[in-house]
Amino acid sequence: MAGTSISGILGVVGKAILNAIVNPLSALRVNPNILTLIGLAINILAAILFAKGMFTLAGLVVLFASIFDMVDGEVARRTGRVTKFGAFFDSVIDRYSDMVLLLGLVLWYAKLDRILYTSVVVMSLIGSIMTSYTRARAESLIPTCKVGFLERPERIVLLIIGSLSNRMGAAMWAMAVLTNWTVVSRICYTWQETKRLERA
Repeated sequence: MAGTSISGILGVVGKAILNAIVNPLSALRVNPNILTLIGLAINILAAILFAKGMFTLAGLVVLFASIFDMVDGEVARRTGRVTKFGAFFDSVIDRYSDMVLLLGLVLWYAKLDRILYTSVVVMSLIGSIMTSYTRARAESLIPTCKVGFLERPERIVLLIIGSLSNRMGAAMWAMAVLTNWTVVSRICYTWQETKRLERA
């Protein structure tokens, strides 16, 4: 395997693991929306663990839940069940998952009476919601609005890293700043694009 990059090897391994999960689910013709709901249920469990301060276990549960985030769309494609409603439903449930996970952290820090970190997590929650909302609203006015660099996958990775490394405070500060920076970036980008379209 000389000359093969580590990222290439990881890609092959990741694809093999994904196929090992998706193939039987596709063969059984499991409804992709059910997989989406299972992912939400697992994230609710992770949120409960966050609220109890069991960060390492919660991070592992979030990691497990992310598998369902990946497989539901792939199962939909392989079984010919890709629909507009499915995409809408997946997006809505993702927002619930985002909110419930951060709610667990809000409850933990509030229980400890750590007002600063409670506020930081709330700002992360607001930024996460607004990151998605600004893109959806902008794309009703302009062709696309993908500026910024803290979409949901990056937020989940940040949450998992914070959990497993016992650096949740730092992870929440990063999420609070970067999500809201992404919102501001999208507002500025949409303003520029709408002005350009109006001139055209």
